[in-house]
Amino acid sequence: MPQGKVEPPSPQAGFGAALLNPDLPLPDGVIGPGGKAATKRFAVYRNNVTVSLINALADIFPAVQRLVGEGFFRDMARIYLAEEPPQSALMFEYGAGFAAFLERFKPVDKLPYLPDVARMERAWLDAYHASDAEPLRPESLGAISPENLGETIFTPHPATCIVQSRFAVVSIFSASREQRPLGNIRPLEPEDGLITRPSDAVQVRTLPSGASLFFEGLIAGATLSQAASITLEQHSGFDLPSAISAMLEAGLFSSCTPGQTVSEPVK
Repeated sequence: MPQGKVEPPSPQAGFGAALLNPDLPLPDGVIGPGGKAATKRFAVYRNNVTVSLINALADIFPAVQRLVGEGFFRDMARIYLAEEPPQSALMFEYGAGFAAFLERFKPVDKLPYLPDVARMERAWLDAYHASDAEPLRPESLGAISPENLGETIFTPHPATCIVQSRFAVVSIFSASREQRPLGNIRPLEPEDGLITRPSDAVQVRTLPSGASLFFEGLIAGATLSQAASITLEQHSGFDLPSAISAMLEAGLFSSCTPGQTVSEPVK
């Protein structure tokens, strides 16, 4: 393509853009019986597509919808749809950027925890659709010799996700999804959430202080001793044995690789 020349949008791109934006004109080539412009037919089709995508967002983010109300959620979803149309034919993949959208959507500024609730819901769905894998068994970790345990590295389970928040995101998420009262929740109390799926069901846990830092270190590839040292520097009361028990129970990891202790040369 010659430098500086801009290719016109393809007919498919123009059709897709008009399908999601009611302010755009009828795409070229869309005709009805007798060769007349199918303006009304296209408007009905456009509305059906829009409603389907809004319904999909409501299914993915039911807690967010409960927190803002159904009518407000659907109006907000229309704005999000115009800003971020689907990029995949798989409906469950839609809404990956919804939490970031909520952070810049001014009408929900009075609910500062809303983006993190959306992250929890997105993480729940991603865990649900993640690949199957057997969780790490306690006996696999127990078989590693004590001198090599500190250098062990872990492979995360495909469904594992951690959501750190300055708000009571796990409590709000759980109560909203289960249709429980929200009045007793203190929203400004920080909570970190752990989402896993060690078997068939997605599980959500609230992590104790320091655990998210420790687990994220292991997920990033740090050895057991490296992750523990960094965590203890910032959280002196961190309970390492309890954290290891919790990660095995929750199924955070699918396997581990023991390190090799390097012997000092004989002098």
